[in-house]
Amino acid sequence: MIFLTLEHILTHISFSIVSIVITIHLMTLLIDETVGLYDSSEKGMIATFFCITGFLVTRWIHSGHFPLSDLYESLMFLSWSFSIIHMVPKIGNHKNHLSEITTPSAIFTQGFATSGLLTDMHQSAILVPALQSQWLMMHVSMMVLSYAALLCGSLLSIALLVITFRKNIENFSKSNHLLIGSFYFCEIQYVNKKSNVLRNTSFTFRNYHRHQLIQQLDHWSYRVISLGFIFLTIGILSGAVWANEAWGSYWNWDPKETWAFITWTIFAIYLHTRTNTKWQGANSAIVASMGFLIIWICYFGVNLLGIGLHSYGSFTF
Repeated sequence: MIFLTLEHILTHISFSIVSIVITIHLMTLLIDETVGLYDSSEKGMIATFFCITGFLVTRWIHSGHFPLSDLYESLMFLSWSFSIIHMVPKIGNHKNHLSEITTPSAIFTQGFATSGLLTDMHQSAILVPALQSQWLMMHVSMMVLSYAALLCGSLLSIALLVITFRKNIENFSKSNHLLIGSFYFCEIQYVNKKSNVLRNTSFTFRNYHRHQLIQQLDHWSYRVISLGFIFLTIGILSGAVWANEAWGSYWNWDPKETWAFITWTIFAIYLHTRTNTKWQGANSAIVASMGFLIIWICYFGVNLLGIGLHSYGSFTF
């Protein structure tokens, strides 16, 4: 009873803190970003990390196994992974845009985990025989960590595509404006010459900063996806070893295995496109954006089917 109460308290504290953090992020969009607000959001994510860590440790002690046996536990671990990805770049004081991705992702996963849809999973249960293995911690933790990193990298790529698309629209509108202006009378062009110069200067300045933002998004998307791809590879290999011990075969083309392979292939293609400078930027971001949907199908969609060797009940792994 004490463990259940402690889990309940830590879960709601972490969710409340993340809600406050995302409110601070929304405030920074309306007003100029101040050091105090930024520091508060960073401290909030650190507090969230420790709360979820306490929840996972408590559930581990209470259940007697690593807390990654069902969807509820994996969602909380996924939220914990988002908080780690958020904090790692801060160690080297690297400026990045991960906080705009990790914070909403953490509140989304925790919100769904604590919703009424997964109430039956809030109490830990005895593991089915297939999950009673030392490979549970290695395989599932690597897979969930890879999902978190790949989701963050994919969202950064989606943001890159949105900004690039808006930039192209503005460039197109600017070129049309100049084309129409060329048909004006010389007197009108002379009168508007100074205003056009100021407008072009402002446009160029804004364009430069947008170009810098696109480069940063592309850089961090590549780094985070590369990390997630390593975790995914380790997770698939460890899962194959575990499958051989449990089912006598390294690979069975189970729906979960098939979609994990599809996910691995998509991001392998992404990393391959990065080797060609012509395909970097928006072109490779399109591949990563496709991967965002594939990850959710692999992580969540396949479990809805309730079929295959990885089906141990409704919404379970």
